[in-house]
Amino acid sequence: MKLTKISLVAALIIAVAFTSCKPKDADVQAKIEAAIKADASMAGTTVSVKDGVATLSGECKDDACKANCEKAVAAIKGVKSVVNNCTVTPPVAAPATLTTVLDAATMQKVKDGLKDLKGITLDFAGDKAVLSGSVTKADRMKIMQMLMSAHVKSDVTKLLDK
Repeated sequence: MKLTKISLVAALIIAVAFTSCKPKDADVQAKIEAAIKADASMAGTTVSVKDGVATLSGECKDDACKANCEKAVAAIKGVKSVVNNCTVTPPVAAPATLTTVLDAATMQKVKDGLKDLKGITLDFAGDKAVLSGSVTKADRMKIMQMLMSAHVKSDVTKLLDK
């Protein structure tokens, strides 16, 4: 009977000792926040910890940054798993390019290249040569070769085959 009580008390002490040794969520969160502050690439990342599960949120500059944040947090003692809800910042769109206009010499080169072909109308819209009319397949090939050699973009959607 006395041995049973002693065994029960010993088991209770061991159980309390093991549960009190486990890191508290607040302590784990404080360690993670310190790691975030120490690494400039993780700036803007926030964390919450519940039952050893660290949940990350915020924005990362790219996928590598997102993976590094997750790896760094997973390495901290007391973190059982990581839920990475960080989003990757989309790349900045390139500024809209201004429509360029073909110079007079290039326009004249295109006109000269097409002067022998009958039934073709040529207009210029910005940096493109817009052709319309009816042509043979052979003439279409000549037109395309001439436009390529002049380095001119073209719109030949209105060119019909004879």
